[in-house]
Amino acid sequence: MNREDLADTLENIALLLELKGENPFKVRAYRAGAETVMHYPGDIVEMAKDGELEGIKGIGDALQQKLHELASTGKLEYWEKLRAEFPETIFELFDIQGVGPKKVKALYEELGIDSIASLKAACEKGEVAGLSGFGKKSEEKIMEAIAFRETNADRFRLGDVADPAHRILESLKSHPDCLRAEVGGSFRRGKETVHDLDFLVATKNPQALMDHFVAMEGVKDVIAHGKTKSSVRLDNGLQCDLRAVANDEWACALMYFTGSKEHNVVIRGRANDRGYTLNEYRLALKEGSEAKAPPKFADEKDLYDFLGLDYIPPELRENGGEIEAAESGDLPRLIELENLRGTFHNHTTESDGRNTLEEMADAARDLGLQYLGIADHSKSSFQANGLDEERLRSQIEAIRKLNAGYEDEGENFRLFAGNEVDILKDGSLDFDADLMGKLDYVVASVHNVMTLSEKEMTKRLIKAIESPQVTMLGHLTGRLLLQREPYAVNVPAIIDACAETGTWIELNCNPWRLDMDWRWWKLAREKGVKCVINPDAHRTENLQFLWYGIKIARKGWLTRDDVMNCLPLDEISEALAWKRENA
Repeated sequence: MNREDLADTLENIALLLELKGENPFKVRAYRAGAETVMHYPGDIVEMAKDGELEGIKGIGDALQQKLHELASTGKLEYWEKLRAEFPETIFELFDIQGVGPKKVKALYEELGIDSIASLKAACEKGEVAGLSGFGKKSEEKIMEAIAFRETNADRFRLGDVADPAHRILESLKSHPDCLRAEVGGSFRRGKETVHDLDFLVATKNPQALMDHFVAMEGVKDVIAHGKTKSSVRLDNGLQCDLRAVANDEWACALMYFTGSKEHNVVIRGRANDRGYTLNEYRLALKEGSEAKAPPKFADEKDLYDFLGLDYIPPELRENGGEIEAAESGDLPRLIELENLRGTFHNHTTESDGRNTLEEMADAARDLGLQYLGIADHSKSSFQANGLDEERLRSQIEAIRKLNAGYEDEGENFRLFAGNEVDILKDGSLDFDADLMGKLDYVVASVHNVMTLSEKEMTKRLIKAIESPQVTMLGHLTGRLLLQREPYAVNVPAIIDACAETGTWIELNCNPWRLDMDWRWWKLAREKGVKCVINPDAHRTENLQFLWYGIKIARKGWLTRDDVMNCLPLDEISEALAWKRENA
């Protein structure tokens, strides 16, 4: 149990009590309790275990008892009984974009809707449009959200599969009969969403690896269990496939099962032109070919080299110019995780973050970062407890005091004072130029009115980009992977505007966003637009999202020279100061 588990349980209780029509004060008490749990500065989990919550504002006697039970046993009888009163599928409704607690309550009470399937059926009959607070337009948007969810039902975000991918890979590598193992497919290429996971092992005893694979923890169903290939489905519905090959087949197999299909087609054609056939197991002489017999390849690098190419990193294998670049020796040296020195878009409990300023700073220092930027929400993001002018000034002062302490202790670490300033509908910004001028940097982002036409949205963003105080543009298209489509915007026009003004573009590496899309970074790089890899961290552990940012940056052909937060502390300080002075 951690504080998020405690808070989530209280919040879920509030949701179901609201659906039951319970006293609103009771509902509010659970929501307030969840908020207190998340923002309390002490170790509230240990305090709950020890029954030491008395006197904490927002946690009365009843909540104290429930939190003690939950923290000490990992279960809460009251929550289990309450949840049993509702079908499990009712929680699906909260995943539909635009359907919040109040609407779920109305749908449940008025129409008995308790699942996405029943919601879709009601919309198709036109019943939802007749409910108070909905209407025809709301019904259409709900249907669009359901259709979007169905289209992506068999896909998983990169962030959803990283943990099981690494866990399974380590399990395979630990087996005594495993010579080599790797995750292939779209996961290895760093795609933002994947359909399944493809594992490859080199072994002399494939049956032993197959038996180990299907018996692993987390396997819900065994789809196939063969001598050299097996497939399983995990608890979360993700399909995982394992193939076993001989060690001297490894290079060809790994390249083939990494893909993409388009990349492989060109590589096979290249082999064919040289007198060879290439498949998932070997490169061999074509019948009647006068070419020399191919060697055995130790790894993919040897295979690419034999075909006259520099080694092509997996992230680039999309047939997007990488083969031509590998032939001419022009492949970039892609960014590595260890190149990052800091990051800028991070939240604290001052807005909708889960950790304090000090906790975020400590977490960044623990990761070995030289600097951390704090960019809480601005006042118009009221739903995220955005800061007004007075609270922002107080936060700037708090950051300055912490920095003075780091300097006194001789630490090579600094906090930068920023803000994620809302771009309003007309393209103006949420704070005036004078206040933004007191910040080290400004992240400008859209958080509302996302239904503008492409022309209007592009004009809105360009106006913000042209503001001298804006340092970087946050999550460019507003997309939420597998949940919300990007809003309409002319991305090349935005890139051109950033190139003209010297505005940086964020690669928001929260796995729900991964925005700007990797497909645009090569163009941005060619235009000279700088990238900033930001986790949009709302809690300390979210700083780990930087790993996803590196995968996407590599996929976008970016080098350390293209990414501003690869600069060491003194150089990034100079770069930020220069932008402020030239605003």
